[in-house]
Amino acid sequence: MKVVLMVAEKPSLAQSVAKILSNGSMSSRKGLNNACSIHEYTGTFKGQSARFKMTSVCGHVFGLDFNAKFNNWDRVDPADLFWAAVEKKEATAKLRMPAFLSQEARGADYLVLWLDCDKEGENICFEVIDSVMASMNKAQSGDQVVFRARFSAITDKDIKKAMASLVAPNKNESLSVDARQELDLRIGCAFTRFQTKFFQGKYGNLDSTLISYGPCQTPTLGFCVNRHDQIESFKPETFWVIQPQICLPNGKLVVIDWERVRVFDKEVAQLFLNTMHGISKATVTAVGKKEKRKERPLALNTVELMRVASASLGMSPQSAMVIAERLYTQGYISYPRTETTSYPENFDLIGTLRQHSSSSSWGSLVRDLLRDGMQKPRKGTDVGDHPPITPMRTASEMELRGDDWRIYEYITLHFIATLSKDCCYLQTTVSFDIGGETFSLVGKEVLDPGYTQLMTWQAIPAEESMPQMNKGDTCPIKEVKLLERQTSPPDYLTESELITLMEKHGIGTDASIPVHINNISVRNYVTVASGRRLIPTPLGIVLVHGYQKIDAELVLPRMRSAVEEQLNLIAHGHAEYQAVLQHALDIFKLKFAYFVQRIIGMDELFEVTFSSLADSGKALSRQGLCSLFNKVKHQTMKKKNPVFHLDVIKSA
Repeated sequence: MKVVLMVAEKPSLAQSVAKILSNGSMSSRKGLNNACSIHEYTGTFKGQSARFKMTSVCGHVFGLDFNAKFNNWDRVDPADLFWAAVEKKEATAKLRMPAFLSQEARGADYLVLWLDCDKEGENICFEVIDSVMASMNKAQSGDQVVFRARFSAITDKDIKKAMASLVAPNKNESLSVDARQELDLRIGCAFTRFQTKFFQGKYGNLDSTLISYGPCQTPTLGFCVNRHDQIESFKPETFWVIQPQICLPNGKLVVIDWERVRVFDKEVAQLFLNTMHGISKATVTAVGKKEKRKERPLALNTVELMRVASASLGMSPQSAMVIAERLYTQGYISYPRTETTSYPENFDLIGTLRQHSSSSSWGSLVRDLLRDGMQKPRKGTDVGDHPPITPMRTASEMELRGDDWRIYEYITLHFIATLSKDCCYLQTTVSFDIGGETFSLVGKEVLDPGYTQLMTWQAIPAEESMPQMNKGDTCPIKEVKLLERQTSPPDYLTESELITLMEKHGIGTDASIPVHINNISVRNYVTVASGRRLIPTPLGIVLVHGYQKIDAELVLPRMRSAVEEQLNLIAHGHAEYQAVLQHALDIFKLKFAYFVQRIIGMDELFEVTFSSLADSGKALSRQGLCSLFNKVKHQTMKKKNPVFHLDVIKSA
């Protein structure tokens, strides 16, 4: 009997998949690391009787790090990290994951990989392969023994379909992750070690033990500081607005909008106000009506879920994704990491919708949709990764509590909304004349609420409706005010706005965006204020200003975006791994040397912001910082700032 070893990304996922494939007839035991279980059952594989062993890893098996001799901060020049030897080390030594996998692979004839279906999951596939191949039975020449399952949801249908259509793992996608890991390690550690050693021990009130640089993290911080700078440099201007309050035919008091909006000269504003003196009624000069629509949403992808979680649910993007991943492994939703906003042609929309017809929360609306006919979803973007985030089975608030329920509820309402009608309303615009000046009032009357019956926060309020009015009608004027106001600066970036900027500029992936935002917070570069606004700290501000002063490209998004484009070329087999890696490292090596040469420019900003140790009375915490600076400064004195440019390095 053949033995088939199957490996999932998490223990809970392994249990769910094994339960589905064994039809509930499996035995389970603990593995040698006590973290992962092995679920066993018998069946058939490739037309032969087989014994299946389903187990899992706990995320990455290995992590990339420098050889031990390069991990001494005091003895290693940070510039050496651009060429220093690196190696794969166990990601979590106490789990003994390679040994566990190797033991379970003994006597196995086939390997089936059930890792998450994204680039990171593909990389873990090859970590598992490296751990087990030496222990498996030797394959006959030409026989395929390693298979990859591709799936987007933990349902009977999806899992059994994936098992019936196994493919080979994608080496190119794995290599793109290897390249990203090595670039981030070498670049991040070189800059981080140098600037941490340079600044720590010089300033007594420097509120960070690690002054880190990250190719994604730093441009993310840059967006926040740029908004801060806009706020700080904003110079308010005084303007004046004429604001009449009138009484509508239904007795409602409303303020009508001035066609000129505002003027910046008080004397001119007073002249306009004088023309209205003594006039007691506003005369209707025109009534315009137009039917308009609020479009139902596109199918849900990861970025939109994170935006909504932050802006509407008050959750950090990272917390929202942790919950979404838990809901996925429990089988409540489809895979939550996707850039796609378009359902595949063969997606069972009706079947998925029908599951929710018995819900006590939205069942009646679902039954109406099924009876009257659902709408075809709007055409979104198919990136070729996973289907949009979709509820895969029904749940109740008693079953999922707290934030788990809130995320599940939103995902479900969003899905149903994509199949609902657009919100249709009649917009009425009434123009008024007061003393030769034109004012207007806009009202909205709902004709068909459509999807806003589900996404009620987007519904048009009843108070926006307007009574019937015709040209020539008049409305009593309650009062007319001349208001003095000032232009105001933009507010600090919210997490939701930052996610939009990161997506637009290609900073991070749907998987890493919440990590980068979390990093700038936990490293004390920003604080999260009310409304989940991101306010840069003095340290965050001085770092970004320092990079801008020395080499603005270190903090601009275009540099990381160019790297991401190259990494995607590797993933698609259009560029060579080593060529992309070396070219990017060569550029950053030059930039690092230039940064070291000009570090005094950043130090000048630190001096203005933080107190020196002499002023604070604290003892010097590190030795040799000046000698380190002088050493690297003399080595790089004549170097010019390299202009960053990544040519497309395509494979032959």
